[in-house]
Amino acid sequence: MAVAATSSTTLRRAVLPRAGWLTDAALVVAGVALIALSAQVAIPLPVSPVPVTGQTFAVLLVGTAYGLARGALTMALYLAAGFAGAPVFAQQHGGLDVLGSPTAGYLFGMLVATGLAGALAERGWDRRVPTTVASMALGNLVIYAFGVPGLMLALGVDFGRALALGVIPFLAGDALKIALAAGLLPATWRLLR
Repeated sequence: MAVAATSSTTLRRAVLPRAGWLTDAALVVAGVALIALSAQVAIPLPVSPVPVTGQTFAVLLVGTAYGLARGALTMALYLAAGFAGAPVFAQQHGGLDVLGSPTAGYLFGMLVATGLAGALAERGWDRRVPTTVASMALGNLVIYAFGVPGLMLALGVDFGRALALGVIPFLAGDALKIALAAGLLPATWRLLR
């Protein structure tokens, strides 16, 4: 039985209104696994040290479905597992050496983006196509806002070069991921009603 959808209801709460801590723990573990698996869908680019992955889509989807607290917790546990050495980052990387890599900034940006997507979902931004597009676009901007400076530090390049390496090659793929989310999330809410 689903709860009545209010603007503060996330998909997790709508689908599992009486979920206890054990169910929430299972959802967090499942979210970590989803992000880890999506990170392995990696396509190296000859023009960038950062691969194209399904990770940003999974990160924003988890944040949106789980809400601010559970989404951010899921991403934090994913990062903790990766930095502890589990091969959960793109191309099965893990460990503290990732902190000095060109992808480190993006990973920290994903933590903030997950929280932002969750907070916006709690305000009903995942219910309609225009607000879902805006939410996903803002999440991507946050990831870039952390990723570009991280790329500059890791590679010793200027801002323009970092944009050319770490943003421009990803815009088309991010637009596709946003379009998928814009179709998937509002449709899921319609099904729940």
